[in-house]
Amino acid sequence: MTPSRVAIVTGASSGIGHASALRLQAAGFTVYAGARRVEKMKDLADAGVHPVDLDVTDDASMVALVDRVIADTGRIDVLVNNAGYGSFGAVEDTPIAEGRRQFDVNVFGLARMTQLVLPHMRARRSGRIINMSSMGGRISEPLGGWYHATKFAVEGMSGSLRVELRPFGIDVVLIEPGGMNTEWGEIAANGLIAASGSTAYADQAPGVAKMLRSIDEKPRPSASPDRIAKAVTRAATARRPRVRYLLGPGAKPLVTLQTILPDRVFDAMMARIFGTPR
Repeated sequence: MTPSRVAIVTGASSGIGHASALRLQAAGFTVYAGARRVEKMKDLADAGVHPVDLDVTDDASMVALVDRVIADTGRIDVLVNNAGYGSFGAVEDTPIAEGRRQFDVNVFGLARMTQLVLPHMRARRSGRIINMSSMGGRISEPLGGWYHATKFAVEGMSGSLRVELRPFGIDVVLIEPGGMNTEWGEIAANGLIAASGSTAYADQAPGVAKMLRSIDEKPRPSASPDRIAKAVTRAATARRPRVRYLLGPGAKPLVTLQTILPDRVFDAMMARIFGTPR
């Protein structure tokens, strides 16, 4: 009997990670879903997914997960680096400690999980690293400097990994969602108001926060986490996956405009969209 392919999904307690764990399990994978909020993954366990307590800022936690998967199954075929959050607020207002935490979760957690699974993938000369980026790894929004810095870093790291891992039969894929109907927007907006709602940037904060919250307030099929989860599953199962899956409301038009418009024209357009001073 051919053993089931094995996938690890980080940040699986809600949103895209949660939906991806379910989709991969339905596609025939043995799925280990990692998150800090294990109590939110009971339905995953009911569906046959293996929930695991995981903190991507805690090295011991990450090592324990990979060791458990190898002990249980002897293989890791797919890693979905989904854990992350958006820290919004003016760069000037955001404490450096918060900037470091944003990088710890969005970049260094991703990098460490990748380091831990690669020896097992190289031994089999097969594997797939799927990194959750964002259209925010291709364009920048006002008052999102720290968040965008992490996603640009994920894009750059993934590009290097893609080339250096090709000789070992390991693919690296970027998922680049636009605005999604998840709790992400509300959390980012609340953080933004706390950081910059009463500072020199107070005239910019309400417009950006309103735009972030609007993602949650207007549910759209094109913005559902399950749509992104379908792309994750395609990336995990395709014989030759795409390098990037750019999808979600506004993602393709904005990224296209960013590539063809002069920078200052694009900046003015973004200020108009977010209702910030120009």
